[in-house]
Amino acid sequence: MKKYSFLLLLLTLVLIVAACVQQGSESGEGEGGSEGEANVENGADDGVYTVGIDTTYPPFEFQVGGEYQGIDVELIKAIAENQGFEIQFRPMDFVGIIPALEEGELDLAIAGMSITEERQKVLDFSDPYFDAGLALVTKKDNAEIASLDDLDGKVIAVKSGTTGSKFIGENQEKYGYRIAYFDDSPSMFLDVANGYSQAMVEDYPVIAYAITSRNLDLKVIEERLTGEQYGVAVPKGEHGELLEQINQGLQELKDDGTYKEIVEKYIKN
Repeated sequence: MKKYSFLLLLLTLVLIVAACVQQGSESGEGEGGSEGEANVENGADDGVYTVGIDTTYPPFEFQVGGEYQGIDVELIKAIAENQGFEIQFRPMDFVGIIPALEEGELDLAIAGMSITEERQKVLDFSDPYFDAGLALVTKKDNAEIASLDDLDGKVIAVKSGTTGSKFIGENQEKYGYRIAYFDDSPSMFLDVANGYSQAMVEDYPVIAYAITSRNLDLKVIEERLTGEQYGVAVPKGEHGELLEQINQGLQELKDDGTYKEIVEKYIKN
């Protein structure tokens, strides 16, 4: 009798387990099930676009009291409001933004990113929203360096993954300097101000704002080594409709004066 009861209990347990497995299979749970549903809800599929920014890049992007501020931040917020879509910011080092766009981790990025032929091979860009350019910078009391021609044997600092980094790498043999790479602008500023690197290259509006607002012990030697334009980036071949909205919103903000107000809030002409 005991043996019969045990077999009956075992059979009941087997039937219960089989029913649970069947139910899980039908609901899509198990391997890849619930995770797939979560992925569908991420990114633009829930009506919210993830925006990559570099918060170490004032006056375009920075953080004060836990809030994101700057030209890029206010501009993309205004474009989103104008065009009726929602965004969420994801801060990261600039060097990681393009790979994140390529991997689909970001829907778009606005990060003082210059539009270049090389980047256009892997990304699509909006219409330009800011005219920029590279500046050569030294410590304020440096009297030895007046141009790139004076950098032979010296160390020049630059931020990794930027157009400045590309420019400095391409011209290293011509001018004979050594290169120190940094992941963020503040560390680079400090390195030059302390005299470890004798010069640096940075986007002109960024360094001009930093010197003025933070009273850095730095000076601009040459204002425009190159002529560049910033654009909003999206993954190559994707989000064509979003790119059209960004362009339309940008133009409308320029037409109604909002764009000018945002820029002049941070950069005085």
